[in-house]
Amino acid sequence: MAYQGFAQEYLGMPAVTRAYTTACVLTTAAVQLEFITPFQLYFNPDLIFRKFQIWRLITNFLFFGPLGFSFFFNMIFLYRYCRMLEEGSFRGRTADFVFMFLFGGFLMTLFGLFASLFFLGQAFTIMLVYVWSRRNPYIRMNFFGLLNFQAPFLPWVLMGFSLLLGNSIIIDLLGIAVGHIYYFLEDVFPNQPGGKKLLLTPSFLKMVFDTPEEDPNYNPLPEDRPENQPRGQDQNHQQHPQ
Repeated sequence: MAYQGFAQEYLGMPAVTRAYTTACVLTTAAVQLEFITPFQLYFNPDLIFRKFQIWRLITNFLFFGPLGFSFFFNMIFLYRYCRMLEEGSFRGRTADFVFMFLFGGFLMTLFGLFASLFFLGQAFTIMLVYVWSRRNPYIRMNFFGLLNFQAPFLPWVLMGFSLLLGNSIIIDLLGIAVGHIYYFLEDVFPNQPGGKKLLLTPSFLKMVFDTPEEDPNYNPLPEDRPENQPRGQDQNHQQHPQ
């Protein structure tokens, strides 16, 4: 029963959230089982551009460290806020959601070229949290039963928590910065006087990820209209296999 419940919950996840979360868990499992090592995954511009180890552009977003508190903490936040974004403000707009992934990953990679950052998955999670928090500004949050605050403060609370754990806050600041750039270009600037939408999802992404909408002005040919179909065809459509 527990397995069936887990499988049902897993299959009920939206597609992008399921794919990204699964990739992160499988990557960590592969490292834990010593099939691969973190040295094969981390972001290294020299190995990427000189040795053509292109996979590092992706794998550095998939590894969150060995199994432990930090890993589970990141997975919970990744799953929760990625899913809420995909099922909320990006519902029915999978291509736009994928484009946000690509845009955020591109900016973080650019920053990684000039800084000694090896894994950017945590920054990516903070970006998702930031975008969700700005789009849900009036939701009240509770952090471990200790702090009560409104959603826009959540990324800063997480950064403070990282600081208490003795971690560098550069990753958190990068996630907040990229999240704010996306939020400003997508939600703020287009609504300003003289502003316009700058982040345009490429058409090929919409072709791949979005189901084309039916044209409300489409007028079917006379022979295609239901009232003009042969009665035998209608009866065949109405019959169901026993």
